[in-house]
Amino acid sequence: MGVLREVGAPFVAPGPTGVAIRTSLKGLTGQDAMVLRLVGDLLGSLASRDLNARCAAGLDHDSGQWARRKQALTGQCSSRWAGSITKATHDQWALARRGQLAHIQSLEAAVRAIAQRLALPVGAKGARGLPGGYRSRREWFAKSRRLRLLQERLERERADREAGRVRVVRGGRKLLRNRHNLEAARLTEAQWRVRWEAERWFLAADGESGKRNGNETIRVSLGGEVSIKLPAPLAGLANAPHGRYVLGCRVGFRHRGEQWADRIAANRAVAYRIHFDVARGRWYLTASWQIPPVRTVPLEAVRSGGLIGVDTNADHLAAWRLDAHGNPVGEPRRFDYDLTGCASTRDAQVRHALIRLLRWAQRHGVAIAVEDLDFAAEKTREKHGRRKRFRKLICGMPTARLRARLVSMAAELGITVVAVDPAYTSRWGAQHWQKPLTSKNRKTTRHDAAAVAIGRRALGHPIRRRTPPPPQHRSDAVGHRSVQAAPGASGREETRPRVPGPRTRSAGTGRGAKAGDQGAHNRSGHPAEHESWNQDSQ
Repeated sequence: MGVLREVGAPFVAPGPTGVAIRTSLKGLTGQDAMVLRLVGDLLGSLASRDLNARCAAGLDHDSGQWARRKQALTGQCSSRWAGSITKATHDQWALARRGQLAHIQSLEAAVRAIAQRLALPVGAKGARGLPGGYRSRREWFAKSRRLRLLQERLERERADREAGRVRVVRGGRKLLRNRHNLEAARLTEAQWRVRWEAERWFLAADGESGKRNGNETIRVSLGGEVSIKLPAPLAGLANAPHGRYVLGCRVGFRHRGEQWADRIAANRAVAYRIHFDVARGRWYLTASWQIPPVRTVPLEAVRSGGLIGVDTNADHLAAWRLDAHGNPVGEPRRFDYDLTGCASTRDAQVRHALIRLLRWAQRHGVAIAVEDLDFAAEKTREKHGRRKRFRKLICGMPTARLRARLVSMAAELGITVVAVDPAYTSRWGAQHWQKPLTSKNRKTTRHDAAAVAIGRRALGHPIRRRTPPPPQHRSDAVGHRSVQAAPGASGREETRPRVPGPRTRSAGTGRGAKAGDQGAHNRSGHPAEHESWNQDSQ
């Protein structure tokens, strides 16, 4: 058996720290749309120039340069618009740096995997958990060329990171590449140009506590009136005092509308963003604000009432409720979703599956245990080789979106989410729970068994089941009734070590290792023929 990696301890997932709600701007006039386009285009060009200046500064950037950038923009728009632009630029540069580091780590993993396989003879068998050599000389040669390519790419990325260089595209790199593949993207040049310009507009303003309605730049009143502080070059388009433009429509937020109204009534900060959906031809307004972190419940308190173990899969969530002792209760549940179609359709499918899961947990008043999944290092072609279908399956699982959605939606319903280490849950769940939970009326799947394993790990119990009682009767005549590892025992979730000797539960008369020892004949406290494994009554 290979060496097992250390399993991390379960923890209570922290709640969300921010809120974002969206509504559509219905009833805009032609003049309103023209003003929004002009403002977005002007501020977008300023944001592009500011991003260029921030990228040129690299690692030498400091607060003094930030102040000079903001001062240079203030004369072309306003101080508040300049503050929003520079902050967005800083966040975008920081995001690019994090993405650059993740890309370097991915390249390093690919280089290690290829180098390890190239060092083995062609056709060599792999060990448990380790890949073998390549199948043919042709594949070996192709991978050696790829190794050289990845090493050069890795050296380039490392040099860029040391120099503080990042590559950022305002509007998105994917949309930029579509310009050279219009036929594959099913776009004309005019359609692509409209999308490109809309993505590069800038119509976002940070909130300010203590100011009227929580935002001086983009202001939304309790009655739903939306007004914008126009930049200095466009002040002539104002239709309200103090250089403001009031849109001809009224807005309202259906989701969290009461929370939003309470904030603006108290003049607390609310950030707004106006954007245009080219595919639908609609304008939208997004409001966002920060919320204090939710106080997490102690893990021991969560475990006291049992919980629901959830196994995440490519097309469904497999869930099973467990009591405080780790025993499955009732029947397993399955919550399906379809991840085909556009992004909004996929997101709706995930939300629908999650709300059904949360309503079920709310009815029983229990927490939810999920795996702390992160497939960032598992999607590479070097990890799984020719297993393209498996790589596609992993890439299709919305791990990050599902985790974020689950935490935020559970916080609204007051349900605690416990995250556990995903190591070996599917393998050990199928090994120890799939067959015992299968009956004539119920066919337990591998995913159902994995849900039980996840729930037991969250409860602090080992995944392995207790050994069943002896077949003859319910006494200890032929050995201990059950064997259970102590909570702190090392390797308690590993496969139980095989006891040396015959495979029968007891030796025949006069054939045991202690056949002549009178102390071994049904006497309490006698020395056993073999040392039993560590047991615990809990």
